[in-house]
Amino acid sequence: MALKFHPDKNPDDPEGAKQTFQVIQQAYDVLSDSQERAWYDNHREQILQGGLGEKLEDEGIDLFQYFSTSCYSGFGDDESGFYGVYSEVFNTLAKEDLDFIDDEDSDFEIPGFGKSRDEYESVVGPFYAYWTSYNTPRSFSWLDKYDTRQGENRWMKRKMEAENKKLRDKARKERNEAVRNLVQFVRKRDKRLVEYSKKLQEKAELNKKKTLEFHKKQREERKKLFEGGGGGTGGGDGFGMSEMEAQLRQLEGEYTDSEEESDNDLGSDEEEEMGEELDDLYCVACDKIFKTVGAKDNHGTSRK
Repeated sequence: MALKFHPDKNPDDPEGAKQTFQVIQQAYDVLSDSQERAWYDNHREQILQGGLGEKLEDEGIDLFQYFSTSCYSGFGDDESGFYGVYSEVFNTLAKEDLDFIDDEDSDFEIPGFGKSRDEYESVVGPFYAYWTSYNTPRSFSWLDKYDTRQGENRWMKRKMEAENKKLRDKARKERNEAVRNLVQFVRKRDKRLVEYSKKLQEKAELNKKKTLEFHKKQREERKKLFEGGGGGTGGGDGFGMSEMEAQLRQLEGEYTDSEEESDNDLGSDEEEEMGEELDDLYCVACDKIFKTVGAKDNHGTSRK
């Protein structure tokens, strides 16, 4: 079906084919996501009806009409664009919620959706951090089935309150789910997150490259250290401990800056391994470090 209605396959009506193709693409996205599919199945009628398209006096803006790519055109900041439409939706939600927030919390500013070119750190990140864990402040008291003042006794009043609470909790849960699922719907299509994800990936690749280069240089320097040392007190089979310590201090100074820039602890395990290797090669009696363990063992069994 996607191939049939692809715009390239319908040169006679490219615009109509494009709209149909977008609907098909949206349906595929829903079916391929198990959680989103289950939520859509539970709210099928409301979504197909496109919502009431109006702000209800108590229950607020109806969200179901915004679970469709047909509610916006393009990814611009204009009124009909992706960022224009959803910016208005979440601004409306925020204004409605403020009416239910206590006066002492009235200075709290609910993060807005922002525009297409807003930065992740200042706008996009705070927006999704707040709205993905949305919890409505609405009381839903208008849904109460019973007027507890009419209860004949204390037991009857408690039963009425319990029934009213069930209705309120149910409505609050449904509202939270609706808002959070709308946020997920929007998040999957927000191109700002795509760009931010690319930046994170590029940064991770750069850090990985720096880490590999650092390890490579360390190995090369250690190799030179073992192969090039012969001028100490140890003669032909090794070199002096004092020279080894001097070269180790030099290497430590060279790599201090690199280790501070790295996000990971690059050297602790390898330095410990290096120390163990030196212990195996060092002769305390002669103040020598041998090139190989075999050379040190031969030295130890000799009569010198």
